[in-house]
Amino acid sequence: MILFKRKKMFGFFICNFNTSSCMPSCENMISGKGMRPGDIVTASNGKTIEVNNTDAEGRLTLADALVYACNQVDLATLTGACVVALRPSIAGVFTPNDDLAKELFQASEASGEKFWRMPLEESYWESMKSGVADMVNTGGRQGGAINAALFLKQWMHVDMAGPVLNDKKHVATRFGISTLVEWVLKNSSS
Repeated sequence: MILFKRKKMFGFFICNFNTSSCMPSCENMISGKGMRPGDIVTASNGKTIEVNNTDAEGRLTLADALVYACNQVDLATLTGACVVALRPSIAGVFTPNDDLAKELFQASEASGEKFWRMPLEESYWESMKSGVADMVNTGGRQGGAINAALFLKQWMHVDMAGPVLNDKKHVATRFGISTLVEWVLKNSSS
């Protein structure tokens, strides 16, 4: 995708640099070919993953997309657990990189979107271990948003399951776009 020069035109910021995006998606319809608990899949980086919850297929797809996209930032509607923790108007930010988190929060101040930094509690990784693969795809019900983020921990993960939809109007909110635009604009000059 190419963004144009820096003036605002038709509601879009126009910049003089290239950027790209990746939109991983998957089908989770029931079929005879669908994943089953106990299946072992291999991610594009060679890591093996034991499927212990077939409803967590999105993080498998997202992990491969992040490998493809050179390990940057993802925004995803990954867990309902983050909505439980932060309610529907705030997205959870998970990253071990303090500088990257600081940049995102500075961009969110300009955009007005709300984010909250969540912990990456390493001791929770114990629940993600598998006896037959490198890891399982979910670590249990408690700490579900943290477990999902640990699965993706080498990247900055923003769980926007809550603010991405307006439940009253039944529409998407475009949450995260303004913050990412601010972040890209700030980092394009450096």
